[in-house]
Amino acid sequence: MELTIEINQHQNLNQQMIQSMEILQMSITELENYIENLSMENPVVDLNSPSEDTGNQAQEDLQRKLDWLESTDYQNRVYYQQDRSAQDDSTNWHNAEASAETLADYLLSQMLLHDFSETERRIIHYLAESLDSRGYFTEPLSDVAVRFSCPEQQALDLLREIQQLDPAGVGARDLKECLLLQLERLGEDDALTTTIVRDHLEDIAKNHQQILARKLNVNPDEVYAACDVICRLNPKPGNSFSSREHLRYISPDAVVIKLEDHFEILVNEYQYPHFTINSYYQNLYQETQDTEAKKYLQDKIQQAEWVQNCIQHRTSTLSRVIHAIVELQEPFFIDGPGHKNPLRLTDLAAALDLHESTISRCLRSKYLQCSYGVFPLSYFLTPIASRSQVTQAETTVEQAKEKIRQLIAAENKKKPFSDQTLSEKLKESDIHLSRRTVNKYRTEMGIPDKNGRKV
Repeated sequence: MELTIEINQHQNLNQQMIQSMEILQMSITELENYIENLSMENPVVDLNSPSEDTGNQAQEDLQRKLDWLESTDYQNRVYYQQDRSAQDDSTNWHNAEASAETLADYLLSQMLLHDFSETERRIIHYLAESLDSRGYFTEPLSDVAVRFSCPEQQALDLLREIQQLDPAGVGARDLKECLLLQLERLGEDDALTTTIVRDHLEDIAKNHQQILARKLNVNPDEVYAACDVICRLNPKPGNSFSSREHLRYISPDAVVIKLEDHFEILVNEYQYPHFTINSYYQNLYQETQDTEAKKYLQDKIQQAEWVQNCIQHRTSTLSRVIHAIVELQEPFFIDGPGHKNPLRLTDLAAALDLHESTISRCLRSKYLQCSYGVFPLSYFLTPIASRSQVTQAETTVEQAKEKIRQLIAAENKKKPFSDQTLSEKLKESDIHLSRRTVNKYRTEMGIPDKNGRKV
């Protein structure tokens, strides 16, 4: 029997380390809820709402932003003016959701004077509340009949009542029915338009007007005229109404302001409440002779202090990551979408000398506000579509799509490029994509295939 000595490294995560990682990956809303729960569970925590302990600082920050923006772009100025107005408003802007009228509210208000039985009103209420965000009813009517112990025809008749309401097309069970309802409402009794919607929507989606004209044995101009009518219809009539279930407000974790010669980066620290450790319990911990009470207070004070450290670490790490993103993706912040550099998680981790898992947690559920809009931090991690075989230069997916778009825009519309031809032409620009990848990117951009682009 031979004895050997081996040296192994093991990383043991204690509860404090786990808590630190959890706080790092929290969004602003999650952190706000976490601190509020902590204040209820830990008696030594004195919670101060953002309006109490950081309200003045928030106002100062907003004024400082406005001063910085005097010589910069109009969009940022408007954004911060609105931000300041929202803070000055005594009404909590998050409650705007409660006052918004839903599609169901609007539909039911149109039927208040209709003469329905109590059972019919219950069914109508259920149908209206069951519409999805598009305004469609997708549940089988047989399920409605079972739920209310009524004939399926009665459920259909009541759905038809909803389909007569505004907005036109509401209550449809699919896109085809939605468009047909709108044509009927508009008085468009043109047989060709109705036939195209009923039987040939797929051809229209593929831009196959010429082929469709041959199928229907009509003049292409008639098909184009019918398509113009169809394009003016609304495929999602419920979109203009709020959805209390899915409505979501995004609070940016940081704001990037473009100045004349540099970028100013502000991490949002006033969205969540801050807290302090109660002085009474601190003094009691120092003075009490009760061993059990002393141990209890020590644990609670240490917990509060550790959470404070974790929040500070979250803020400093987030600031470092965002500064690195702005530096590495500077073309985006100058020229906007379509100008991102190749950037992988490993590149960001190497630039900051942090582990990839730390970067990943920091990016999770966090958003950045800049002059081009609000973006999740993960948006700035750009996948690589191709690598040059000569210079090793990398091409992002966005850049590859833009090149495909340019090639298609310049093609002969009578002889459009196939995906294989596009792949070959991309290689001339040292962008190496297979035919299948070109097909994938073209489809994602909503560009029809070769036949669909042919004039």
